[in-house]
Amino acid sequence: MSAISRHSLLETIDRPADLRRLERKRLAQLASELRAFLIESVAQTGGHLSSNLGTVELTIALHAVFDTPEDRLVWDVGHQCYAHKVLTGRRAGMDRLRMHGGVSGFPKRGESPYDTFGVGHSSTSISAALGMALAAKQKGEARKVVAIIGDGALSAGMAFEALNNAGVADADMLVILNDNEMSISPPVGALNNILTRLMSGRTFNAAREGARHMLGFAPPLLELARRAEEHVKGMIAPGTLFEEFGFHYYGPIDGHDLDAL
Repeated sequence: MSAISRHSLLETIDRPADLRRLERKRLAQLASELRAFLIESVAQTGGHLSSNLGTVELTIALHAVFDTPEDRLVWDVGHQCYAHKVLTGRRAGMDRLRMHGGVSGFPKRGESPYDTFGVGHSSTSISAALGMALAAKQKGEARKVVAIIGDGALSAGMAFEALNNAGVADADMLVILNDNEMSISPPVGALNNILTRLMSGRTFNAAREGARHMLGFAPPLLELARRAEEHVKGMIAPGTLFEEFGFHYYGPIDGHDLDAL
């Protein structure tokens, strides 16, 4: 009797171009298989499990939307990148993760063209992405650049220096803040307090969820409401830390909701 693989869809993905050919409705199955694969794999090799389980849907969404590796993804902290490695041709090598001669536990440029920046731990992604975006602009290349940074990594001074420069640089770049409230130790400090308050107030969330429930019966109105949300946000919570740096801020977004991502 032939066996049916628990990762049948995942096994058809050898590079992001394969993922981009899938119907969107199949991405949820891919996320489920990818999460199961990571649990099984890391259980054997050791490594950073929870941070990678938290970025499964985000990783799929990024590779589905952007034309990687032409478009650049810069991971920060680098130990969020296991799902990225699995989807970029290194699935078979995950059984030697972080071993001599095996797959690196962090993005490594010499390992794959999809690893656009060599990163050890944290706080370098926005600077690197800004440099890539400005280089593309000077060369006249229509390239998108995305920095994915955790809330712990965002607390370092280098990240703020990069935000300060990027906000006035007129660079075509996207910064994704993965605010999972997880660091080596519990996050502390003023920035953590800001992120906790950012768009988490009961007034805004209650109004938003109530409106979504009512407008769910009229999809065209719901779509109009989504477009208006940024303007409503400005009236209820004027100005965020990131908008003060010169960024357009969107969110928060449920990091496990593929459609929203």
